[in-house]
Amino acid sequence: MAGRLSTLLDPSRIRLQVQSNKRTVALNEIARLLDGHSDVTNFQGFYNELLARERLDTTCLGNEIALPHARTEHVQKIVMAVGRSDSGVLFENSNQTVKLMFVLGTPKSNPTDYLQVVSALCKIFKDPSNRDALMNAATPEQFIQAIVTAEEKLLSPA
Repeated sequence: MAGRLSTLLDPSRIRLQVQSNKRTVALNEIARLLDGHSDVTNFQGFYNELLARERLDTTCLGNEIALPHARTEHVQKIVMAVGRSDSGVLFENSNQTVKLMFVLGTPKSNPTDYLQVVSALCKIFKDPSNRDALMNAATPEQFIQAIVTAEEKLLSPA
């Protein structure tokens, strides 16, 4: 991952009010934000692999956060879309309610970028003030700013 996590985010790919509380419908709603992305070569192929991965094992990280993802040949570079649900979405396979979903597509040929993104997200989510900022952001731009602020906290010496 060249650069920061925040560079993967675009306001048009952040939905702060996911409509469905059903997992697969909510995932479709969020993943659709990547349909037409210049680095997604085959959206349906990517989406099918995302669902297949989701059936294998839970992508819940705890703290009401999930990281649905697919390592796939249908993306040229790592892509991300974000969904937030105030009421929560039940992830039946782990019996957890999730309020923040970060949908990732990563090229099969580059597992290092994927691991760097997951690592950066986990470090950000560890801090309750970062999670609160993401849950309280009023606009996609504020959401991205919360990620930027969290990244800066991680990069500055303690």
